[in-house]
Amino acid sequence: MTRQVGSPRWWPTAFVAVAKRPELWWVAAVETRSLLARNWWRSWPPLPRPARAWLEFRMETAYGDRRARPSPGDVVAWLGWCRERRQGSVRQR
Repeated sequence: MTRQVGSPRWWPTAFVAVAKRPELWWVAAVETRSLLARNWWRSWPPLPRPARAWLEFRMETAYGDRRARPSPGDVVAWLGWCRERRQGSVRQR
């Protein structure tokens, strides 16, 4: 059974959900950059996106199905967690 958490075109709705939360904009930009496949510009079409194998692995570990997609709420929650982790590491220094 495939667990489709979000829609197959999940990123537009996730983008809108994050756009409504200015406190997550910076962390979203940083995390998006960290997810990009190396040398992404060398493949056609040259779009900045994660490597397919890596994304499938992450969906498998997060949702139990490599074809699952995150819901906008999951994306916002994850970015909130990333933000808290970054703030915590800054406070500890």
